[in-house]
Amino acid sequence: MATWPGYSVHVPETSPERTGERPYHHGNLRTALLDAAEASLREHGVDQLSLRELARQVGVSHAAPRRHFPDRQALLDALATAGFERLGEELRAAVASAGRSLPARLGAAAAAYSRFATRDVALLELMFTAKHQRVSEPVVAAAGAALTVVFDLVAEGQEAGVFEPGDLYQVGTILFATIQGIVTFVNGGLVPREMRDALVETAVEQFLRGSRRAAPT
Repeated sequence: MATWPGYSVHVPETSPERTGERPYHHGNLRTALLDAAEASLREHGVDQLSLRELARQVGVSHAAPRRHFPDRQALLDALATAGFERLGEELRAAVASAGRSLPARLGAAAAAYSRFATRDVALLELMFTAKHQRVSEPVVAAAGAALTVVFDLVAEGQEAGVFEPGDLYQVGTILFATIQGIVTFVNGGLVPREMRDALVETAVEQFLRGSRRAAPT
């Protein structure tokens, strides 16, 4: 299995909490805050995210969210981590449902990524751009776990002699960059959304042709 540089992070269980002002009772405050934050991100963008406003939306005191997210940056990191975790789940599900053919699984992963990236545009921007003031171990680990799905497929092709040998991450990054370029054009309105799937399919076909091991002469 291909590996991606990352970190293994243990997050301790959070005990029942009490704000400095009044007790609050919420079944899963962290999840409620993240759900509200993601909805706000989609509607208003990252600049409008506020821990105080999220507290108001979920009905707790303004101090309560800081037990889960000490500052706004911690909230952004948690959103990015959750985004990569969801992306990884969608990539793995797409690959698992595509059968045993390597080209089919690679195409399914690329299509799943493009759907995610054009559905959650603001979240994707938060995940991949320099919104993080410090290295966040959970974000790095979640990103690695998600992106490794595609690198594993490239490694499988190389090990089977289907693809030319070469630097795994260089080869995989070329594919990712191509799909990301298509996504950027679609999200920017430069390419009609209805062309997305056909463009991704063509990009994967060209990648497969370019990576295929030459027949011995």
